[in-house]
Amino acid sequence: MNQILIAMITSRMFRANHPSRVTAYISNHDSNLTGLLTDSVIMTDNLATVADYAIDRTIGVFPMTEVDTALRHTLGL
Repeated sequence: MNQILIAMITSRMFRANHPSRVTAYISNHDSNLTGLLTDSVIMTDNLATVADYAIDRTIGVFPMTEVDTALRHTLGL
């Protein structure tokens, strides 16, 4: 069984403006690719692991450059 690390995502924009969080405006990205329906905040300071078999499908992808930077801050790397 493989484990996958996930970051929580919220549409509550007041949670933005922190080095461990990435603001994802759907107007800045192709919303068809991200799967996001509204502007969101990716919270790399709120991580969880799930078993790979528990993931039913992929709803989208997000460019990892900003997420990697936020993860480095969260993990102190």
